[in-house]
Amino acid sequence: MNIVVCVKYVPDAQAERTFAESDSTTDRVNVDGLLSELDEYAVEEALKIVEAGEGEVTVLTIGPDRAADAIKKALQMGAHKGVHVNDDGIHGTDAIGTSFILARAIEKLDPQPDLVITGMASTDGTMGVVPTMLAERLGLPAVTYASELTVADGIVSVRRDGDAASQTIEASLPALVSVTDQINEPRYPSFKGIMAAKKKPVEKWALADLGIEPGQVGLEAAWTRVASFTARPPRQHGQVVADEGEGGQQLVSFLAERKFV
Repeated sequence: MNIVVCVKYVPDAQAERTFAESDSTTDRVNVDGLLSELDEYAVEEALKIVEAGEGEVTVLTIGPDRAADAIKKALQMGAHKGVHVNDDGIHGTDAIGTSFILARAIEKLDPQPDLVITGMASTDGTMGVVPTMLAERLGLPAVTYASELTVADGIVSVRRDGDAASQTIEASLPALVSVTDQINEPRYPSFKGIMAAKKKPVEKWALADLGIEPGQVGLEAAWTRVASFTARPPRQHGQVVADEGEGGQQLVSFLAERKFV
């Protein structure tokens, strides 16, 4: 079975994240980045499926030079090969354009995948719409928010856990599945995996390689964009209450003033 996992290089949540002053896009250059945590679950699930049978896992990402680190991490986990779509014209692309580029890249792959797996959302945008958009462009059934996944006899079956009930959903292969962070526990790259990743192939494609014309994607073609942004004000120091016998009363007054009690 051939599986493609779509992954994303995102700014580290622990870093000081901001937007570029020039065009209000997410600053992905002056901040440390990493493989989106939610995408690690997608990589792990693909590896588990292949290890239980046979096949290959290809990781696909879109982004600048540093996005290669997302592929590198997935290869260290055990994925077999990677594809990096990197082009200056991608800058500022929104979710709609991203699904378009991903679809063209997947269509270019040979052989075509039996299964496309994604995380439920990216940890920077957290929109969660790209998997369904991508499935629509590829003409594949979309089975989203999987907390459990099995593949057998040409059928993918997932369990989707909701607030009131759990659903079992099936689709014929080929299909696209997005997974939640409840589905597994992603592995840490071993020393053997880290060394093996250095020899694994990574193809680099530009927009022209995918038959995408300038102007079809990028900031100017985006349907949505950030109009303006304002830095979050610094956190204020808290109020220290010295308990000299009336600390409890002061605490209750503080909470009541703010209508917490």
